[in-house]
Amino acid sequence: MQGQEAGAPASAIIELRYFRMRSGKQTERTNEYLRRGWLPAAQRAGVGPVGFFNSLVAAESPFVMTLTSFPSLAAIGDLARKLAADKEFQAALDDYNSTTGELSYIRMESSLLLAFPSMPAVEVPPQGENHAPRIFELRTYESPNDKTLARKVKMFGDGEIAAFRRSGMLPVFFGTAIVGRNLPNLSYMLAYDDLAAREKTWSAFGKDPGWQKLRATPGLSDPEIVSNISNAILRPLPFSPIR
Repeated sequence: MQGQEAGAPASAIIELRYFRMRSGKQTERTNEYLRRGWLPAAQRAGVGPVGFFNSLVAAESPFVMTLTSFPSLAAIGDLARKLAADKEFQAALDDYNSTTGELSYIRMESSLLLAFPSMPAVEVPPQGENHAPRIFELRTYESPNDKTLARKVKMFGDGEIAAFRRSGMLPVFFGTAIVGRNLPNLSYMLAYDDLAAREKTWSAFGKDPGWQKLRATPGLSDPEIVSNISNAILRPLPFSPIR
């Protein structure tokens, strides 16, 4: 876990939870549980920002992914205790976990991320009254070891995130995995108006002079600090506060 500079804002803890599915009915049932049960309970508990997504183009589809931001690791335990005492949520959970008929999901999987010092909180994209739901991209970079991962994290703070913004992308979060699979790795999320905007902004990013200079710095080329890159294109669910 990376240290925090004195006086700097505390970095959020971000949980990404996947509900792995097999059928459309499972997806519908999970969406209903999250909309009517989990989201209201999280809002009563003061947790957030939160977001809910399904896959447009992604490995291991179909799935529903939830994004939850916590101010600290201790806040995760606080939420668990509040949910255990929340009668409305427990009723929704009992219904969701009913073993009558098919299962509501195949398996759940979670990872915990520590937000970067250069972007310590989740940023909710601005929402106009009639703004259409955006497209979101979740990218994961695996590194050969913790030292190379730290160089990649610093690279983002030293100019890569700024280049994303100049190119018209909307950063949502950047975080280093502290619990999860395929460690060490980092993940980040970007938002676009649509798929065409994604193509346009990535093209602009590739030509950005600041990015070109940064990527040419000795020790910061992808082969030196990144061993694998994966990504998923996601759609926000209709009730997602991040959309």
